[in-house]
Amino acid sequence: MSLGRLFKSDDFPVLKRLVSENFRRFAPQYAAAMVLMAVVAGTTGLSAWLMKDLINKVFVDRDPWYMWVICGSVIVIYTLKGLASYGQEVLLSRIGNNIIAMMQRRIFDKVLSQDLGFFQRNASSDLITRLTTNAQAASSALNLLATSLGRDLLTVISLLVVMITTDPLLTAIALIGMPLLFVVVARLLKQVRKLFSSEVRSLASIIATMQETVHGIRIIKAFRLEDAMRARMNESVTAVERLSNRMVKAQAATNPLIDALGGVAVASVIFYGGWRVIHAGATPGEFFAFITALLMATDPARRLARLHLSLAAASVGVRMLYELIDAEPAVKDRPDAVPLSVREGEIRFSGVTFGYDPEAPVLREVDLVAEAGRTTALVGLSGSGKSTIFNLVMRFWTPQQGRVEIDGTDLQGVRADTLYDQAALVSQDVFLFDGTIAENILRGRPGATEEEMFAAARSASAHDFILKLPNGYATNVGEFGGQLSGGQRQRISIARAFLKNAPILLLDEPTSALDAESDAAIQEALKELMKGRTTLIIAHRLATVASADRIYVMDHGRVVETGTHADLVALDGVYARLHQLQFHGAD
Repeated sequence: MSLGRLFKSDDFPVLKRLVSENFRRFAPQYAAAMVLMAVVAGTTGLSAWLMKDLINKVFVDRDPWYMWVICGSVIVIYTLKGLASYGQEVLLSRIGNNIIAMMQRRIFDKVLSQDLGFFQRNASSDLITRLTTNAQAASSALNLLATSLGRDLLTVISLLVVMITTDPLLTAIALIGMPLLFVVVARLLKQVRKLFSSEVRSLASIIATMQETVHGIRIIKAFRLEDAMRARMNESVTAVERLSNRMVKAQAATNPLIDALGGVAVASVIFYGGWRVIHAGATPGEFFAFITALLMATDPARRLARLHLSLAAASVGVRMLYELIDAEPAVKDRPDAVPLSVREGEIRFSGVTFGYDPEAPVLREVDLVAEAGRTTALVGLSGSGKSTIFNLVMRFWTPQQGRVEIDGTDLQGVRADTLYDQAALVSQDVFLFDGTIAENILRGRPGATEEEMFAAARSASAHDFILKLPNGYATNVGEFGGQLSGGQRQRISIARAFLKNAPILLLDEPTSALDAESDAAIQEALKELMKGRTTLIIAHRLATVASADRIYVMDHGRVVETGTHADLVALDGVYARLHQLQFHGAD
């Protein structure tokens, strides 16, 4: 039975790609490892071959000189075998670790290049699983191929040479059960693939549960959800345990057959070999050399017999790995994309229609202009499309209809990195990186001086509270800024935007997490920052946007009103009703 029939049709392409990308890259190292594995295989065959002279010359002829020769040969052979085994194991481990690191870098680079829709479609737990388990699967598959083709196959071949040269008929008797073994392995492959895929998904579920527990521990404690989370984790862990047990059972199913066939083969060899020694005049040394080679071939032959099962399991992980590596972002630079050069900073939406689901538009034929160097506010109820406008300005998404322009340049034709350089974003969902306060502020402009960082922190009313912390700017903010209060995190994010000093500012509820005193200080700082810059600001508190040069009122994805604060209040429309509710309450 050919190997092609033992694998699913798409196993070979993915393994072939893995080999072509990596074997060539590590050809010298693999060649050296193959040489060392050939030494291991050769010395194994020699140790079996020595049994002939050991029995005939030492135990039958009682030749003392041969005893010394064979003892010295055994010492040399096994020393050489040990050194070669050490060398090939170290080499393959280094290659495997290099491949894992390389694959993890490729996965992370691919993740960073994706659009926002990609992260909405793929759970973080799934991406983490691919970064870890699937990268390990690539290394495991290559090491399986290397050790099986190098060490195990060469060892079996060297021992088969000893067996065939000793007695071809005995060799045929020993191998008579091999076709049956291939049939059984072929039937197990489908089951192994299915189990491994399920196991990977269950591992992702464990990671997801742990992530939610860490990030939502306050809610879990407050709502007494410990038992629910414990039950969820127990369900995932039990699923992995059950699948792992079934996987081991499936992969080990060949062992009884191998042992049974091996027992029949050894018994047949002993019967026929003993008959030849007793009745046909064969020497005991030939028989013992053959039986030693046969017994020594059992373990590598067992590994070769299970190679198909092991590769089938690994190929599932490799396929998932390449699915991610080959994923193309929906939003990416066009081949003719040019750098964005902001001259004045005017932002213009012309007939923009967009929906995260194309069948359910969030924005409908939106026209708006954020004039250069002025402040433009977006007001409306939650879900009216305000944050989506920010996402389109940053080209996180592509509109289905219409154009988004900066200084008359369609953003679809510019390089995204140059767009990001021209805009600073402050969101109500503050994100801080695990590290120090200084490191987080300097994310705004890497390479900025310490004095520039201090100036940005002062402008954001953050400098004083930072100095009061035990380690000042060297204080670690913790995971997602968990060591700081909401207001402190917000001020650090504003300091980061100050430091970036971009010509376009996108402020999404920038003072939502601040107390009244800090809010007043930040409002003054933001006024200074917004001078001469194009600013788009989202605010549910209308007092925040009352001084804006122009206000757009959004409702169900459309612009329903526009004007200054005074104009809109006098219009007595949607904005006026929102203003009445916030400042005077519902009468």
